[in-house]
Amino acid sequence: MKRSRVASALLILAATTALAACGEADKTTTAAGSPSPAPTSAAPTSAASSVAATPTAPAAGGVSDKKLCESAKKAGDDMKAVLIAVAKAGEPSAADYKKILTELNQKVVDVAATGGDSKVSAALREFGAEATKAAAASDPAAAADNPAFLKAGADITAACKAAGVSVIF
Repeated sequence: MKRSRVASALLILAATTALAACGEADKTTTAAGSPSPAPTSAAPTSAASSVAATPTAPAAGGVSDKKLCESAKKAGDDMKAVLIAVAKAGEPSAADYKKILTELNQKVVDVAATGGDSKVSAALREFGAEATKAAAASDPAAAADNPAFLKAGADITAACKAAGVSVIF
């Protein structure tokens, strides 16, 4: 029994680490995605048009996908810190996992709500729904170890990659 809980804890930790990776590539792509002054007069026009054409532009009524991924990274970092603290104190209980997954769901859903109808927002909402299902189970850690939860994470990875942010879920 302890072995499966440790495996589940590691799976959740891996998912949160991947969530924490959201936005790490932003540091390398910031220059391309930001409307900074360019050395030639023709460059600002082409830079402005390429920014408008990228999938990181804000969705209708929402923040950009890049900002969504940065916010999701923070939510993942917060959850990872809580999980590590709980694991250091001993073997996490089902109640610990339930609390962690419930808080993660709330943060992810709040982030998704700021993104309008983008693919990243949709992927975050799906991930939140899967976290809610896992949190409601009698063994949340085992419930999080399922194909739908993994697919939801992979969908976030793909959506953030399309937005120019390297994320691994």
